[in-house]
Amino acid sequence: MPPGDIDYLAELIAMQQNGPKNLGFFGTRNMGFLHQNLIEILSYAMVLTDNHIYTSGATGTNAAVIRGALRAEKPHLLTVVLPQSRRRQPPESRELLEQVAEVIEMPENDDLPLLEASRMCNQDIVGRVQQVICFAFHDSNLLLETCADAKAQRKIVTLFYLD
Repeated sequence: MPPGDIDYLAELIAMQQNGPKNLGFFGTRNMGFLHQNLIEILSYAMVLTDNHIYTSGATGTNAAVIRGALRAEKPHLLTVVLPQSRRRQPPESRELLEQVAEVIEMPENDDLPLLEASRMCNQDIVGRVQQVICFAFHDSNLLLETCADAKAQRKIVTLFYLD
């Protein structure tokens, strides 16, 4: 068996032993209230079980993840990585981010189109985690690309389709 496969299997076995993990949550901005509630509950449960969550700062999925993680009252287990500087975020996102202890900004991406900045942000988050949880539609190209990149890096990927 090639060394990459051995490393991947070792990581998979370690994750299945129910130890805390670094989890990357990704998802669409456009989703209904019910989906947001489910994501918030999942995020809350993951933080309660001592998993560290990494997400971005957009509306929709990211906001639900942040709300759930904050509800768990373990601020050290939530890191929000922004694709650009905080000032480039919409007002409702900035308000939510004020409650987050660990926010990483990427002001060097302020002059890039949001799609490209988001791609770089997603790559950064994938590099920090062992597992990716993603909520997407079948035409959510950037999110599906992020999941494919994570799989190529031998990350465990859980992809939920919303359509």
